[in-house]
Amino acid sequence: MIKKKEFIEKSLKESSEIKLKVLESCNEDIIKVSEIFIDCIRGGHKLLFCGNGGSAADCQHIATEFIVRLSHDIKRPAIGAIALTTDSSNLTAGGNDIGFENIFARNVEGIGNKGDILIGISTSGNSENIIRAVRKAGEKGIITVGLLGKTGGKLKAECDYSICIPTENVQRIQESHITIGHILCEITEREIYG
Repeated sequence: MIKKKEFIEKSLKESSEIKLKVLESCNEDIIKVSEIFIDCIRGGHKLLFCGNGGSAADCQHIATEFIVRLSHDIKRPAIGAIALTTDSSNLTAGGNDIGFENIFARNVEGIGNKGDILIGISTSGNSENIIRAVRKAGEKGIITVGLLGKTGGKLKAECDYSICIPTENVQRIQESHITIGHILCEITEREIYG
């Protein structure tokens, strides 16, 4: 039988400790990515997000914050952001007809433009469909950012910029990805519209 109180305390402390490690090891990377986001949006371009499973949900969450707004004290227009994970007809047709490994690359090919940014979210950094999307983005002159875990996996070398959460614990990586997504969104909207 699990000791719930101790488990909750351990989980929250562990989450807090990882976020402090993110502050130490990822601060400069977050600043760099925030600067390219600001340049992208000021240039009239958009953000594209892709990921699998929990990271797909993170894509939807973060893209929504950009489109709608995060800071309720700022009145601003929508910031162009698309989660490539949300169109079930597109994803299932692509998975069936061209292979699951190509679903995001096909979307990047169809709607991505030079000056846009593709953000691939992967806790392992080894998701083949994200790797192929990043490669397709590179072919089109789209800047690529990886929100990754621990060493960054194969994606770290493929991306123009990466933020690697310093842990192998998937839950803590995902929690940190959402926190970083919120930070990037708030910096972007405050810098441009605040």
